[in-house]
Amino acid sequence: MIRLALRQFRASTWTAAIGLVAVAVVVLATRPYVAAAAAAARRACGSDPGCTALAAFAHSDAALRTALGLLVIVAPALIGAFWGAPLVAREFEAGTHRLVWTQSISRTRWLAVKLAVAGTATLVVTGALSALVTWWAAPLDHAAAAVYGTFDQRDVVPVGYALFAFTLGVTTGLVTRRTLAAMALTLAGLLVVRIIVTQWIRPLAVARQVATMELDPDRTGYGSGGNILLGIPQATLQPEPPNIPNAWIRSVRIVDATGHPLTDQVLQATCPTIGQGNGGGPARQVPAEAMQRMHDCVAGVGATYHEVVTYLPGGRYWTFQWWELAVYAFVAALLCGYAFYRIRRFRS
Repeated sequence: MIRLALRQFRASTWTAAIGLVAVAVVVLATRPYVAAAAAAARRACGSDPGCTALAAFAHSDAALRTALGLLVIVAPALIGAFWGAPLVAREFEAGTHRLVWTQSISRTRWLAVKLAVAGTATLVVTGALSALVTWWAAPLDHAAAAVYGTFDQRDVVPVGYALFAFTLGVTTGLVTRRTLAAMALTLAGLLVVRIIVTQWIRPLAVARQVATMELDPDRTGYGSGGNILLGIPQATLQPEPPNIPNAWIRSVRIVDATGHPLTDQVLQATCPTIGQGNGGGPARQVPAEAMQRMHDCVAGVGATYHEVVTYLPGGRYWTFQWWELAVYAFVAALLCGYAFYRIRRFRS
């Protein structure tokens, strides 16, 4: 049975191996230049973290960095759709599962071997791909000091995404018994779960930290935003988020001493001329008079209100990495358990 599973998965294995070799060639060919540029930027900047040379290096190689990052993000989806979904659905469509089950091979053993072979390939491929990209981008990530910006593309979480996508594909294929339907459901399910975990579940892993500071007239603007349901006006002051290295900024609010947000009534009373002359039209330089009015407006609001920043510190990065890997691995294990339950109750 193992030999049969390996032979059936041979084409997918060769495709993944060729893709990994291609990525490795690109990474090994360009990494020395990235390391040399990083060393040059560090020498030019010394101990100044706000040096322009370091900032310019952090945003260099944008095209290749984006391509490699997208590859890591897309790989789990491709694995789920093209490895997981057809793994059993294709057997059901062709009717070949009946032949295997009549050769003294139980259904659970048949499924276990197929999951073991393809699942091992999933671990190896995504682990190697993530390791290559993480190693290549390490100097750029260190210079940018924004680890959460590339969180989904680095280290161990891509392995969790791939395991979940693969088992989701297998399970949907087992339920629908149709390859195309299973592929579509796998892609949609992966997208939905990724959004839910990133936006709502991931921030619950560790407690948020809060920083308060005075409103700075030089880095506070005016524009659309807010939340009508929460009573925050759609047009309000917008402070620039503070520069906290490697932090994940969750919210930036303007509140008074009791924690109440800045309202439209207070803003209009303090700054009666704010928003005037800000209609559409081509971009143009802001007049000095308007800039001074904005400066005075922020200073007036700042007499009563202050800025509150909620963030997750960069020191919790690995906590998030291992926690999220565990979440996706646990869900993948549940999907495998359901697949075995389903296959035992399956009536051919």
